[in-house]
Amino acid sequence: MTAPGTAAELPPATSAPASEQLTFPVSWLVGHGAAPIKYRSLAEVARIPEISPREIDWLPYSHRPAIKLAVTQTRDGMWNNSILSLPTKQSSDFANIGTIPAVRRLLEYGWGPESPPLLLARRLLFRLLAEDNDPAYTFELGTKTRDDDLVRRTRGIFREAAAATLAQCGYENDPRLRGAARRILERTVAYLTSPLGEKPWMRVGNTHVLAPESAPPSIYTLTMLAYMPIFRHEHFTAVERIYDWITQPLPRQDAVQLFGKKMVPQPHLIMGDVLPHRNAVEADVPFALLWLETMARLNFLRRNDGWMKLYERFVDDCDRGGVWHPHKGTDRPTTTNAWAWPTFPLDDGDGAESKWTDVTFRIGLIGKLLGREIELI
Repeated sequence: MTAPGTAAELPPATSAPASEQLTFPVSWLVGHGAAPIKYRSLAEVARIPEISPREIDWLPYSHRPAIKLAVTQTRDGMWNNSILSLPTKQSSDFANIGTIPAVRRLLEYGWGPESPPLLLARRLLFRLLAEDNDPAYTFELGTKTRDDDLVRRTRGIFREAAAATLAQCGYENDPRLRGAARRILERTVAYLTSPLGEKPWMRVGNTHVLAPESAPPSIYTLTMLAYMPIFRHEHFTAVERIYDWITQPLPRQDAVQLFGKKMVPQPHLIMGDVLPHRNAVEADVPFALLWLETMARLNFLRRNDGWMKLYERFVDDCDRGGVWHPHKGTDRPTTTNAWAWPTFPLDDGDGAESKWTDVTFRIGLIGKLLGREIELI
C-alpha cells in the first residue's frame, strides 16, 4: 500500500518485441514518392497526430496520371465500354482500361468513393450485382452468338469483381452488396463442402478440368471479404472453410473449367496456396504483396507461418533506413496478374529511388494491418 502523499509506483514501461516492431521510412517516402504514396503513407501507416487530414487530403487529386485516368471516363460511368480489360503491355497510358480496373486504380491512388468518377461508376457496379444472365451486361466478354453457358460465366465473373470493388469503396453496409456477398459466400461454401469440392477435377480427353457447377473461391471473393469485416464476423464459420481451402497445396493443373463444349481458363479462381514459397514471390512481387495484404485484411496472415515468413523476408530485404531493394537487378517489379495490376505501380516516376517506393509502402501497410508497432523515421 502506498503511503499517503506519495505517488504510486508505476510498472516499468514495456515495448513491443523487436519482431513486432517495423521501421517505416515515412520521411524518405514523402521525399521520394509520388503523391499517392506520400498520401497513403501518411494517412494509412504513419498517422501522425500533428498532421490533420485537411493538410494532405488534396494530394491524391494532384497526381497527373490519376487525373488523366479520371477524365477518360464516359458519361455512363464506364471506361472504354468494358469491365475488366487492361491496357496492353506496350501501352504507356491507360488506353483500353476497363471500368473495374480504373475504379480500383483510383482507389489505390487514394481517391475517395465520393469523388465524381467513383460516384458515376457506382450505378453500373451495383447493377452488375444482379443475379441474372442478361447478355447485354457481358460487355467485352460477350460474343455475337448466344451461348448461355458463357453468358452465365461472364455474369458471374463480373458480379464477383463488382462486389469486391464496391466493398473496397466502403459500401459494406449497403443491403445490395450484403445480399450479393451472402449469395456468393453461400455458393462458394456449398461447393467446398460438397463431394464435387472434395474431388474437383473431371477428365475430358487427356485434360483434367473443373466441372461447370464448380464454384471455388476467386480472388474477387477474397478481396470482397477482406473489405467487409462486419460481414466476415457474421459468417465466421464459412470464412474459416475458405481459409482451409486456400491453404491446401496448389494442384498441378491450371484452373480450366468446362462450359458446354468449351474449356475456358479461369485464372481468377484460387485452388490452393498460391504463395507457397519464395520462388512464387520472386515470380510476381506485386501480386505477392497484394496477396499478403489481402490475407492481412482477412486476419489470415498472422496465423499462417509460411506466408508470415515470406512477409518477414520482405522486411529483411529493407536496408537500415527501412527502404526495400530487390535481391537481383535494379528494375522496378512488374506483374502479370490482372487483379494486381491496379495496385502497382502507384509511383511511375523515372527516378532511381522512386522504383522502390511502392514495395516499401506496401510493407509498411501490411505491418500496420498486422497490428505491428510502427517506428517512424
